[in-house]
Amino acid sequence: MNEVRHVKLFRNGRNQAVRIPVEFELPGHEALMHRDGDRLVIEPARKRGLSALLAELEPVDEALPDIADPVPLPEQTL
Repeated sequence: MNEVRHVKLFRNGRNQAVRIPVEFELPGHEALMHRDGDRLVIEPARKRGLSALLAELEPVDEALPDIADPVPLPEQTL
C-alpha cells in the first residue's frame, strides 16, 4: 500500500491530532504509535491471546489447597 493522502493536523485539547481517512482505517479501538526517524508510525494493536497472558504470569510457589471433588452419580432414567 503506497497510497499517499494529504491530511490536516488539528488540536484536541493539549494533543495534536489527525483524522484518519477511511481508506487508512485501522481495526479495533487501540493502536500503537512510534517514531521511525522523522516518520510517525501508527499500527493496529493486536489482540493478545491466552498463551501470551499465561507466559507473563509468575509461577506460584505456594501449595494449593485440597479441593473436595466428589465423583458425580450416574444419571438415572425414568
